[in-house]
Amino acid sequence: MVTNTAEAVAPGTHNCVIAPHLKNEIAGAVGSRYSRMFPDLPSPIAPEEALLALGRSGAVIDDRKEDDAGDNSCIPAGWPFFGQFIAHDITADRSAISHHASVDRLTNFRTPRLDLEAVYASGPIGSPYLYDLRDADKFLLGVNDAGRPDDVPRNSQGRALTGDPRNDVHQLISQLHLAILKFHNGVVDWLRERGTPAADVFGEAQRLVRWHYQWIVVHEFLPLTIGQELVDDILAYGPRYYRAGARPYIPVEFSDAAYRYGHSQIRARYHLNATASGSVFPECAGACPVAAGRVLDWRYYFDVDSQQAPQPTRRIDARLVHSLIALPPAVVGETEIPEHHSLAVRDLLRGRALDLPSGEAIAREMGVVSLTAEELRLVQVYAPWRGETPLWYYILKESEVRQDGQRLGTIGGRIVGEVLLGLISADPAAYLAEQGWVPTLPAVQKNTFTMADLLRFASVTTRSS
Repeated sequence: MVTNTAEAVAPGTHNCVIAPHLKNEIAGAVGSRYSRMFPDLPSPIAPEEALLALGRSGAVIDDRKEDDAGDNSCIPAGWPFFGQFIAHDITADRSAISHHASVDRLTNFRTPRLDLEAVYASGPIGSPYLYDLRDADKFLLGVNDAGRPDDVPRNSQGRALTGDPRNDVHQLISQLHLAILKFHNGVVDWLRERGTPAADVFGEAQRLVRWHYQWIVVHEFLPLTIGQELVDDILAYGPRYYRAGARPYIPVEFSDAAYRYGHSQIRARYHLNATASGSVFPECAGACPVAAGRVLDWRYYFDVDSQQAPQPTRRIDARLVHSLIALPPAVVGETEIPEHHSLAVRDLLRGRALDLPSGEAIAREMGVVSLTAEELRLVQVYAPWRGETPLWYYILKESEVRQDGQRLGTIGGRIVGEVLLGLISADPAAYLAEQGWVPTLPAVQKNTFTMADLLRFASVTTRSS
C-alpha cells in the first residue's frame, strides 16, 4: 500500500514528522473501504446481453460524429482530467469484479481524503525516487527531448515515476500531474523567499498545495459540475445521504456510477498546443515520454488567458466518443469479447456486478421526479428491456434531459457533491477545519485561488506576492 504521510523534510536532514491523524493508518492499515450510500435500494435486473447492446460499438452510446454539435461551452476541456486526477487521489480499487461482488470485500488502496496521496506518495523518506536528490523538498522532474523539464520523471524504459501509475495512462493526465509537481516546487521557492525555516519548508509546502487544491475543488470544480446552488446547500446544511463518519468511505454509487459522468465529457480530438493535436486514445496514450512538440499549452484547457479561449468539453449525456468505445488493447488488455473494448460496456457491467441501485430507485428515495421511459429510450435500444435503469446511464440521461448536458442533474449532482464535500469536511487536516481560512498564494483576485492561478504559479520561476 502507498501510505500517506505528512513529512517535514529539510534538505540533507531527512527528519520525518507524521501527522497525528495518520498514525493509525501507517501503523498497520492495508487500505480503506468502499460501502453503499443507499444500502437498502433494489438493483435493476438487466441481463448482460442488454448492457452489451447498449454500450457496444455502433450502438446508441457510440458517438462517431467529430463536430461541435455536442459541445458544452460552460466547462473548459481540462476539467474532466482534473476530475480524473481527483478520482486517482481518493480511489484505487485493484480487485477483480465478478457478478455479484461483495462491496465489503473491496479494498480502496487510497486514503479517502483529497490529500494528493497520488502525488506525494510516502514522501521523500518512503518514496525517495519521486524527489530531487539535490533538493529533497522538491519533486524530481523529467527532461524531454528538447532538454526542458516538461515531463514527469521516467525510468530508462519510459515508465513514469509517480505516486499512481494511472496518472500516466494518457498524456493529458500526466501533464496535469506534472503541473502539480511544478506547483509544489514553486511553493517551496516561495516559502524560502519568505524565510520559512528549512526544517519546515516541505511540510508547509505540502499543506499549502493540498489546501489550495481543495479550495479549487470546492470553489471551481464542483460549481461547474453540480451548480453553485447545490454546493452552497451541502456546505450550509451538510450531506443528506452520505455520512462519512469516523472512518470515511467511498460509496460505490459514487465511484462506479455517478463519478463516471466524466467519460461523456471527453472530446474526439484535442488541440494539445498551437501545432499538435490528437485523441486521448490511441494518439495520446501514455507510458512513454512526452515529446517537446506535444507538451500541453494549458490555455487550450482552462481559462488561463483572455486572448485564447479554451476548448470546451462535450456535454454530459448518454454518448461517448468512438475512441472510448474502441479502447486499444494497451489500455484494456487482450480480450476475446469485442464489447469489452467499450468503456461504456465496462461501466455498465461494473455497476451490474456491484448490484448498484437503479436511477429510478434513488429518484424515489430523494423525492425527485423520475425520467420517463420516453426520455430514457432503453426499449428503443434493446426491445426486450425490462426493469429499471442502470445508475450510470440514468445519471447521464438525467443531465442530458434536465440540464441540457451542461452540468449534472439532481441525483448525479447530489451524489458527487455530497461525497467530495463530505470527504473534505471529515478530514481534520483539510482547509475546512481551519475556520475562516482563505488562499494565501499569489492570485489574480485576493482571497481566492483558481486553476488558472495554479497553472500561472507553476509556470514561472521568479515570483512575487
